[in-house]
Amino acid sequence: MKVKRIVANVSTQQIDAANRFYGEVLGLDILMDHGWITSYGNTENMRVQIAFATEGGGGTDVPDLSIEVDDIEVAYGRVKEHGYQVEYGPTDEPWGVRRFYVRDPFGKLVNILMHL
Repeated sequence: MKVKRIVANVSTQQIDAANRFYGEVLGLDILMDHGWITSYGNTENMRVQIAFATEGGGGTDVPDLSIEVDDIEVAYGRVKEHGYQVEYGPTDEPWGVRRFYVRDPFGKLVNILMHL
């Protein structure tokens, strides 16, 4: 399994403020907008991303990080093998990802996902 990208997620009720700063000031492109989450980055380099969200999708909390992997089942197996508690999923979401939530050793909520 390989990590393909890591995205920082910021919980906010003011997504428009993110657009003004990250879009207009820094010139980042909108990569995804589902209303409750908007991701900004560089379309030429998908590893450059930050997301702002009012929720985590599916009624979940906003995760601190989203980590995209190439094999979700291997990632899930490793998390379980090392004794970490999965807090959500794994599940296939209607926006085209399979994902689960786990807390890292520092208490941060991590969304591990794979695009379907």
